[in-house]
Amino acid sequence: MQIPRLHPDTIEEVKLRADIVDVVSEYVVLRKRGKDFVGLCPFHDEKSPSFTVSQTKQMYYCFGCQAGGNAIKFVMELGKRSFADVVLDLARRYQVPVQTLEPQQRQELQRQLSLREQLYEVLATSAQFYQHALRQSQGQKAIQYLQSNRQLKEETIQQFGLGYAPAGWETLHRYLVEDKRLPAQILEKAGLIKPRKEGGGYYDVFRDRLMIPIRDVQGRVIAFGGRTLTDEQPKYLNSPETELFSKGKTLFALDQAKAGISQADQAVVVEGYFDAIALHAAGINNAVASLGTALSLEQVRLILRYTESKQLVLNFDADKAGTNAAERAIGEIAELAYKGEVQLKILNLPDGKDADEYLYSHTPEDYGELLQNAPLWLDWQIQQIIQDRDLKQATDFQQVTQQLVKLLKNIANSDTRNYYVSYCAEILSLGDTRLIPLRVENLLTQIAPATATYTKPVSAKKAWGDGKVSLSPLPTERSLLEHAEALLLRIYLHCPEQRQAIIAELEERDLQFSLSHHRFLWQQILEISSGDGETENFASPADLISRLQDQFLEFGSEMGLISHLFHVDEKNQKEILRTPQVVQAAIACMDLVMLEKRYRHFLELWQQTDPEAEPERYQSYYQAFYAEKIKLQKIDRQRLFSITELL
Repeated sequence: MQIPRLHPDTIEEVKLRADIVDVVSEYVVLRKRGKDFVGLCPFHDEKSPSFTVSQTKQMYYCFGCQAGGNAIKFVMELGKRSFADVVLDLARRYQVPVQTLEPQQRQELQRQLSLREQLYEVLATSAQFYQHALRQSQGQKAIQYLQSNRQLKEETIQQFGLGYAPAGWETLHRYLVEDKRLPAQILEKAGLIKPRKEGGGYYDVFRDRLMIPIRDVQGRVIAFGGRTLTDEQPKYLNSPETELFSKGKTLFALDQAKAGISQADQAVVVEGYFDAIALHAAGINNAVASLGTALSLEQVRLILRYTESKQLVLNFDADKAGTNAAERAIGEIAELAYKGEVQLKILNLPDGKDADEYLYSHTPEDYGELLQNAPLWLDWQIQQIIQDRDLKQATDFQQVTQQLVKLLKNIANSDTRNYYVSYCAEILSLGDTRLIPLRVENLLTQIAPATATYTKPVSAKKAWGDGKVSLSPLPTERSLLEHAEALLLRIYLHCPEQRQAIIAELEERDLQFSLSHHRFLWQQILEISSGDGETENFASPADLISRLQDQFLEFGSEMGLISHLFHVDEKNQKEILRTPQVVQAAIACMDLVMLEKRYRHFLELWQQTDPEAEPERYQSYYQAFYAEKIKLQKIDRQRLFSITELL
């Protein structure tokens, strides 16, 4: 049907009632910043938020793409929808009476709008019916189950409107259709009855079940969950998808929890109805349940409206199904979590218990402490990867490393990634601290491997006999590397004319300083230089050295290792006189070390790979380490007559 022109009063009322933060939050994760909200713009790709929403002005604006407007325009632009369609949608959502300028078309429009109101009425009446049935003799087993099995008090039963669906096939149908004179078609659209396949008529969807009303954010009943009180399957039966109800867009108890989420600045998501109910009964009123489905992006955005810090805790069961549910949920919202748009934590309760079971024998304070100490989702996933794996076995070690690399690759923030690289390296070193630097380098090499053109060998078996190669790395003493790196840094500090050449060489070869104290000094140099523009600004060596010395006042231990580089004696002066050659030699020495690490890494992977089970991976690792070996031989020839002589 073509939508008639809407009355200006309707449009104005929609503008007044549709809160822009509420509307935008359905599509964008917003964070409070001052009096406004900020997030990533949905109209163009960006990594840093430039999209702002003003609740006082009821306007949005993006400083990146200049998109702006009110709530109506936002939904129009994002969904490519017409003005009237969006206004009608918002009118339904905020319960604004719709007036049109063509009275002859109002009847059809009102019929469409009234369907939802009729569904709300039918579902509310059904909820009252189920609550009444709970108090009758036929509902005694349901009451006993709630009070004995679930240990719920009367106030909690009333708070959540729990009820009972009688065992008869047509009990609800007779009450609503025959007694209340409600249309059977509306009951069917509400998911309460189904037509019989034979003989005509209808039968009740829910029979002899404990009834749990599912409400929308405004507290209106939109569906039901029914738990069997017998051995009938399924144990839990939800209403079907309707005009009002979509499982992937609804969260159980959000109407009860939204105030608690805002107050705690944290949302807890559990799997089952009774987990959420038990938490609320224990005074933990920021809990919702996911209706037995994987947590969707729409559900997450719905929750995040009510928490400023965007902290979300998934408390799923610790059994296989619960772990899989947590993995699926992470998969849905991983992009937000990797970007830091969600502070995602995972809570597995001791002994594999769910929240309801845990609270039978523990206090709410115990649960609160577990919530506070719940691990971040990356830590949880790392533990899942290494769980039940023997890292002393080559196969397990390789598989765990591959899964960790896959996880680390997706971390956008470099500081976060570096932290987890170190953490994973500690795990893979199995307590041997001497192996940590090697594991770090191995992980970094796999996360961002060097681009290389590989020469295809004739045959790995033919070239290497039995497929095993003894690990005999090219000789590279630490003293030589330390001297090379120190000399390069000293030249950079005292010879401004060589700075651009050094930076260019390092960038071209994608090299980093291997020794931690040298790497630390180089990071400080780059930070000071980037803060003051180009490095040429420090025309005088004393300027840069003075700034660095000021910077290192708070780093006593690091200062002791690199302070000698700030000074030049007679011996150093002689070395610096040959700067072009010495720079090349030092760079070559650093390059040699990095090539050797990559060579050892790929060789180790190749030796751990079964050529029969994984022939493509086996060939790939062979090509990688063979290419690094060729480079090593080339640079080693250069080292024989240049590096050792010049350094």
